[in-house]
Amino acid sequence: MSNNTTRPLDLIIFGATRNTGFHAMQQALAAGHRVTAVIRDPSTFQHRHDSLTIVKGDATQVSTFMNEMHGKDAVISSLGATDGTKPTTLCSDGVSNMLLAMQAAGVKRIICVSASAIELNGQMNFFIRTASRVLQRILKYPYEDLRIMERILARSDRDWTVVRPPRLKDNPVTGRYRVSAGGHLKAGYSIGRQDLAHYILHHLTDAGTFGKIVEVAY
Repeated sequence: MSNNTTRPLDLIIFGATRNTGFHAMQQALAAGHRVTAVIRDPSTFQHRHDSLTIVKGDATQVSTFMNEMHGKDAVISSLGATDGTKPTTLCSDGVSNMLLAMQAAGVKRIICVSASAIELNGQMNFFIRTASRVLQRILKYPYEDLRIMERILARSDRDWTVVRPPRLKDNPVTGRYRVSAGGHLKAGYSIGRQDLAHYILHHLTDAGTFGKIVEVAY
């Protein structure tokens, strides 16, 4: 995929302690960007880098990161509930707070990770549609939280992008995947977390993704 980010950026990442958020942080630092990672318990996070600032904060408490938003070029959120069986407002409340802080600081760009299975459409093949229905029943609470998060972003005046990945895997980064911005990606069964992070970082300044839901898969 082509790189649309040509200059070092000052980024703030929520969800940097694990999975896609961790890979986004690592790749951003390797690419020469500056990163602020908002982490609930920094004592459990051992990663260090000269261009990394670790902030003790909570996405559900805007006062804990409001000041850190100033001067940032973009926000990346890969928040996700760790227990899919319990009601949660982590993503919807977290993104609401991010947008509030962005408005106050004059930050325009935000990219959020969602999930492809939260919505069914007629273009899905039988296997994906069936699997999505099963996941919607099992993960009904986090999926509803993601739906609300997406609606909050759609009503905002920020340059938002929602990225909906299918099943996430722990593959090494390849930089080779398919993308559909504003449409459905047929037979999108999986994507590696490192490649998902790669997509996010390479489209931070891509105006063609602003205000769109993007599907990405192998």
